[in-house]
Amino acid sequence: MQSSPRCGARTRDGGTCRAPARHGKERCRMHGGAQRSGARKGNENALKHGLFTRAARAEAGQVRLLLDGAQRLLEELK
Repeated sequence: MQSSPRCGARTRDGGTCRAPARHGKERCRMHGGAQRSGARKGNENALKHGLFTRAARAEAGQVRLLLDGAQRLLEELK
């Protein structure tokens, strides 16, 4: 058991999972997933959309800069 290969999945703290990998697999029973599970190749439901797309995050950053500038201007006018 000690010398068996370990799961390569990342944990929340950035380390790797310490559970033993399944026979012939690189992941443990918790991170490997069941056979034929998950989205199919080219699944449209797996596309990123909404608040977390690269474009939306960039736009939010621009809005934040604009609001910071407006806040500074208001502070100077007081």
